[in-house]
Amino acid sequence: MRIVVKPTNRWFDPSARGRYLPLVREISDTKREAPDAPSDDLVTGAVEAILEAVDLNRAVQLVQEVCRIPSVLGEEGELASFLASVMSESGFEDVQLQPVLPDRPNAIGHVSFGSGRKVVMTGHMDTKPASHGWSVTEPFSGALIDGSVYGHGVMDMKAALACQIVAIEAVRASGLPVQGTLSMAAVADHMGDQLGSIAYFDAFSADLCVLGELTDNQVCLGHRGRYYFDVTTLGRSAHTCHKPHAINANVLAAQAVLALDASKYEPELDRSVVDLFGAETYVVPGRIYGGLPPGGPSMIPDECVIRVDCRPQPGVTTDQVRAEIDRCLEAAAKADPRFRAEVVLADVKAGYMASPDDEVVRLMRTAVRELRGEEPPLVVENWLGDTASFGEKVPTVIFGPGGPPVYCPDEHLTVEDIKEATKVYALFAALALTPSEGA
Repeated sequence: MRIVVKPTNRWFDPSARGRYLPLVREISDTKREAPDAPSDDLVTGAVEAILEAVDLNRAVQLVQEVCRIPSVLGEEGELASFLASVMSESGFEDVQLQPVLPDRPNAIGHVSFGSGRKVVMTGHMDTKPASHGWSVTEPFSGALIDGSVYGHGVMDMKAALACQIVAIEAVRASGLPVQGTLSMAAVADHMGDQLGSIAYFDAFSADLCVLGELTDNQVCLGHRGRYYFDVTTLGRSAHTCHKPHAINANVLAAQAVLALDASKYEPELDRSVVDLFGAETYVVPGRIYGGLPPGGPSMIPDECVIRVDCRPQPGVTTDQVRAEIDRCLEAAAKADPRFRAEVVLADVKAGYMASPDDEVVRLMRTAVRELRGEEPPLVVENWLGDTASFGEKVPTVIFGPGGPPVYCPDEHLTVEDIKEATKVYALFAALALTPSEGA
């Protein structure tokens, strides 16, 4: 689900009779003071130079190439090596495969334009497993059919990686008098523990960042967080032929799953947050582990683990979500008096929110506006981005081609969207490194 934000320079609360609410999140106090925005003449010059320099056919071809390389979570190595080779052949500096996990590195490099600030383009290489049911072409064909590139993971988010590399090349080819560094960070393990992003931003500083997650080429301010809780139901084991002596933990888990699935938790939140993300904090019973592996001995299980996937809006604490889970488990206990369970907080990934006033957002809005000829809306998303792990370190805006549905058969992305994203990334980068007049 995507929620459009009225493009003002402050949060607008329709119930507050014209009052503007304070910012949801403030960038770290240690960030550099934002320079003046580029003048109209500088913006116009940048647009003309970028549109002349950007190689849009290369962007489309590179998207096709990355779609032909499987990179399911845990298998990012081949794609990382390919992207590193692309950057090396293009003349990027300090290209390397940054170690993250065994055979799962980040692919990083940069282009320097002298002294100045550093702008990072980033996105993840890993995908979910390919879906069944492809009929138009194969999942890793990278085929160009009727104006769209087909490929598993093309929207999440292989296309953005290709577009970002070509965008950096376009800034270099434009001859614009930019100052600073453009860096590329294609990271591993987004769908794991986001260790790729953590490794990169622990090792390298940055002043501004663009995360290329899929936003339908809209300017995105942020996303929900993710809390994982493990609920372990506790029964009593016995051999299958001694069923009367057992308490089947899987049966107890079934009660918990029903109760958790019925959750419609709506915590108290600022109206501005509700207007953006909706009222409900999603609480979902996800993976379930119970019983011995197939082919093992016959035994009624005495424990079953439910991974509860919770997606809180910014401002919702782990204690609040834990209280809702406890309420659901109390309902399960009423349904079955034998019910016992233990709850453990297994993982925390914070939500992220930039402000419309942040320089990184203003620059992206300018880039989109100049290319489209109209003011772009601002949006938020309900998925989790790598900004959960690095957003507090670097002011970041989220922008990328593609949108729902993803990870379905015959996933594809239009050439038009690929080309627009490449142009937007390039113009944003040029504007971000353009010295203010008089500097």
